[in-house]
Amino acid sequence: MTTALTDNPHVLSFVSEKAKLCQPDRIHWCDGSEAEKDALTAQAVAEGILIPLDQEKLPGCYLHRSSPLDVARVEGRTFICTPTREEAGPTNNWMAPDEAYAKMKSLYEGSMKGGTMYVVPYVMGPIGSPFSKIGVELTDSIYVVLSMRVMARMGQAALNMLGQSDDFNRGLHAKLDIDPEKRYICHFPEDNAIMSCSSNYGGNVLLGKKCLALRIGSYLGRKEGWLAEHMLILGVESPEGQTTYVTAAFPSACGKTNFAMLIPPERFDGWKVWTVGDDIAWLHVGDDGRLWAINPEAGYFGVAPGTSEKSNPNALASCQRDTIFTNVALTPDGDVWWEGKTDVPPEGLIDWRGNAWDPSSGEKAAHPNARFCAPMANNPALSSKADDPKGVPISAMIFGGRRETTIPLILQSFNWTHGAFLGATMGSETTAAATGKVGIIRRDPMAMLPFCGYDMGTYFNHWLAMQDKIKSPPKIFMVNWFRKSAEGRFLWPGFGENMRVLKWVIDRAMGKVGGRETPVGWVPRSGDLDLSFLDITRADFDAATEINADEWRAELDSLQEWFDKLGDTLPAAFHAQRQLLIAVLDAMGGGATAAS
Repeated sequence: MTTALTDNPHVLSFVSEKAKLCQPDRIHWCDGSEAEKDALTAQAVAEGILIPLDQEKLPGCYLHRSSPLDVARVEGRTFICTPTREEAGPTNNWMAPDEAYAKMKSLYEGSMKGGTMYVVPYVMGPIGSPFSKIGVELTDSIYVVLSMRVMARMGQAALNMLGQSDDFNRGLHAKLDIDPEKRYICHFPEDNAIMSCSSNYGGNVLLGKKCLALRIGSYLGRKEGWLAEHMLILGVESPEGQTTYVTAAFPSACGKTNFAMLIPPERFDGWKVWTVGDDIAWLHVGDDGRLWAINPEAGYFGVAPGTSEKSNPNALASCQRDTIFTNVALTPDGDVWWEGKTDVPPEGLIDWRGNAWDPSSGEKAAHPNARFCAPMANNPALSSKADDPKGVPISAMIFGGRRETTIPLILQSFNWTHGAFLGATMGSETTAAATGKVGIIRRDPMAMLPFCGYDMGTYFNHWLAMQDKIKSPPKIFMVNWFRKSAEGRFLWPGFGENMRVLKWVIDRAMGKVGGRETPVGWVPRSGDLDLSFLDITRADFDAATEINADEWRAELDSLQEWFDKLGDTLPAAFHAQRQLLIAVLDAMGGGATAAS
């Protein structure tokens, strides 16, 4: 056993209690040092947990292959353990706390015999920030230790910040035998505790990430008067040196990381986009009455497939050193590859399972959910405010989904309540591969459906209650990069050209540009959005920003099923918003409105 790094009696009691349960042969207290990282990495290589990559081309980078039965988050095995089912709400899996504790205790008993329990103290958020949260995760996985070192501020600094306090998240993780039937990820919001077992995949076992930063975080946010959101944070710097900060929430497959690391096109010479965070935002009301955001994470746990020099050069640059890759393909010369990285795969690939691969294999070389775990310090566009304890002031919030029709390229809400309504009802269309049907709307409110740690209707009420605290609220927008023409063409080029939409958002937030009021919100008029040097016709722009009354009526009609599912806790204001929009659309008649 290494020497305990703290005399905090609450931490020592927690470690002692769980060690008696799991019965490890050794206990290692993680100090977060470079020497410790080097030693644990060497051990992981010797045990076959990590595979070294070419250290000249990818210094400090390693490949990890997980069990084929353990490759993603498992929403069906993820539980919110509150005293009543109603507190968890209809969109979460629920288990009574006593039942969950008993079940997990039986699985943990003796689970670490012959192995090591690692004590991982960590901070989510900048060291010293009053908005940061401290956790202690106990795990038997070196992969978890090394990944948590990337994703959080890990080690002695966390214990120093905690001092003698009892205010820390208690997390316990054991790999067990990676049996999916024994896999549970249980959250106990009232106890600020998380228990995870029979997985070694990041989203299930890096307990500071989705588990603490969103599920427990959202519960703490309601209790303490702030918001924990599945949102990126970026700053847009003008040629004059003024930086404006924006948060944005997107469901999966809607370009979230690409937007967080956007590179402005040539037309915007002198403009810069800085990444504060790519995934999670903690939002507090500042002394000035504005909403301020910190990124609780210290790294990026990004999806590798689809990441390329074209789609996201900053993400690619971020994983060129000190990165742990999971379930990507391996090249003969010690490099990594995944679908979309290059148009033509290299010869001689070893796939994510460790087997020889070629294009005729009929399988993907990299798993579709293959990941890179990279320090945010590697990002060439990292904001100088990423570690600021105070955070950054937010001028605009954006919600976005993947929709072929109805939702325009950009839409500004009328006010905070209307904006919250748009976020609460946003969704993305499914594909035939996923559901057997095309165009089915999967609602994902604020992109938080899998991550809200309590009842969703109560969460919406918390959003509305925040309005009274925010004296200068950010403007709220909805975007849709994926709108198509009647012939099935994308009407907007996307990628870096999204800077044009982002600039309209910022200018609207600052009151610098006009727009056109429609029954469902404000959209840009022709001339409000900078389209210079862009190969897009006036007809395509009009179609991309069109508000079609018939489509919107169908959209609002379809919301009733979603509202019924959420039940009696849904805010009355959302029912009123829906009825108001229907009434305005009915008065408008049929057809569409275009830019003018």
